[in-house]
Amino acid sequence: MSTYLTKRFVYMLVILIAASFLIFSLYALTPGDFISGNIKLSPERKAELREIYGLNKPLLERYGLWMKNAFHGDFGFSLAQQKPVLKLFNDYIWNSFLLAIVSTFLTWFIAVIIGVVAAYKQYSWFDTLVMIAIFAAMSIPSFFIGLYLIKILAVDLKWLPPGGMLTTGSNATGFAYLTEVLHHMLLPVIVLTLLGLGSLTRYFRSNMIEVIKQDYIRTARAKGLKEGKVLFTHALRNALLPAITLVGFELPALFGGSLITEKIFNWPGIGQLYIQSFSLRDYPLLMGFTMFIAVLTVIGTLISDILYHIADPRVRL
Repeated sequence: MSTYLTKRFVYMLVILIAASFLIFSLYALTPGDFISGNIKLSPERKAELREIYGLNKPLLERYGLWMKNAFHGDFGFSLAQQKPVLKLFNDYIWNSFLLAIVSTFLTWFIAVIIGVVAAYKQYSWFDTLVMIAIFAAMSIPSFFIGLYLIKILAVDLKWLPPGGMLTTGSNATGFAYLTEVLHHMLLPVIVLTLLGLGSLTRYFRSNMIEVIKQDYIRTARAKGLKEGKVLFTHALRNALLPAITLVGFELPALFGGSLITEKIFNWPGIGQLYIQSFSLRDYPLLMGFTMFIAVLTVIGTLISDILYHIADPRVRL
């Protein structure tokens, strides 16, 4: 196991270095930047700022300097926000994490239950409705669902706030602050849950259909076990095994999968900050965020490989 982990860490390091160079090159070679796009600056001031921030240096020299600073925990300085990139991450990323972790838990919980029941009642009216809902959820874009729910639940019925994390001018603290945040996050959580529910439910349904046809399921039923125990203990345990591979994609999705949703609901998360930085061509912040997602991706892949190694004896052998 130690040899396997050593090889994987070396492999991850090589992947991250290659990815960092590719991402840095793409941003550096893209025409324009925050300074050149600022019409308020004179040509002399633009040239001075480009000299200060090293934007007039060759690509390889700029990349080497960025990599050197990154190894020391310095991922650059946001030109638009006038703050260090890591400081901005610390200010915004926990809001995104709160939104994403709740929606991810609800998505997996609901998808497992619906997928198991739909597989057990294959070709029934329930299964048909589930399949229709799955394809609808996979086809409708997030901005349409978000705007539609804002129209119905926030504007027409006035049950939920249309956006933000707190009410404008609110000074709530303690339990009142927690209640207000939960009230504001209901709509974006509903949208994110609906977006992820379709594909995941279909995945669990397909796995369960394959598993319940196996001989050991027939044997469990022949022993007289209750159907619920057969489904949720014997069948579900083995149907979840292939889902371990999805864990590697869930980790980066916690922060990168809600970009549009955060923008629609004006949620102060890292996704909205990324979209703002993209429009302003704030490349240091874009580079830091993209590399953060790349690191989460390789870590998530490693975690899913280790979990699969532990859960499946055939892989260990």
